[in-house]
Amino acid sequence: MRHFLRPNLKNDERAVLLGDALGALALFVLLLAALHLPVLT
Repeated sequence: MRHFLRPNLKNDERAVLLGDALGALALFVLLLAALHLPVLT
């Protein structure tokens, strides 16, 4: 939501979008790891 406060800085928008993408990817990886953990052990 930070990019709404500073709409003039496109670099900040890219940083926020990149952060959201990395956060979603991290959650996805953690979810996969949690699902596969009981199977591997």
